[in-house]
Amino acid sequence: MKSTSTAKKFWDTVLFREIWDAMKVTFKHMFHRPMTFQYPREKRTIPDTHRGALGLLRYDDGKERCVGCDLCEAACPSRCIKVISEEDKSMPLERYASEFYIDITKCVFCGYCVEACPVNALAMTKLYEYSTHDKRTLLFDKKRLYEIGDRYIEDAKKYLYAHNLEKDDEASRAYRYHFPEPVLKSNDS
Repeated sequence: MKSTSTAKKFWDTVLFREIWDAMKVTFKHMFHRPMTFQYPREKRTIPDTHRGALGLLRYDDGKERCVGCDLCEAACPSRCIKVISEEDKSMPLERYASEFYIDITKCVFCGYCVEACPVNALAMTKLYEYSTHDKRTLLFDKKRLYEIGDRYIEDAKKYLYAHNLEKDDEASRAYRYHFPEPVLKSNDS
């Protein structure tokens, strides 16, 4: 019995059996379709509820939506939003955000600021590619937030529709999430 196992070990060593077993696995997987996608060339399909970079939105006439209420700053759990608001000199009792900053390095992308905004001035976009060599460029000011909002307005609107934060019309109903029907238990006891 011992001589047969010794002979088997000898032939396995001489014929490099482990290498042939590994090559079988390699050749078996060689003709499968690849499961991964090539990131820079192929982009992933992102759902409308994705929480990407924040953007400030404007009304259709180009007027700023943000009224400087600071509710987004109060709702932020990581304290990455800073809003400085002032009163409009031409319209008494009307405020606006004179300065608006978001430190993206601190942001946890929870969406609380979007939910807290009473006029839907903030929205999440599908933008997730904003890597940089300098961390200071990730401090988004009001100008950059409006640029993001203007460039990704459709994604921002879809995000607001999907979370039932925008007005109730046909376009918003198309993006709503519908909960599955509950399963009712039968009382056959």
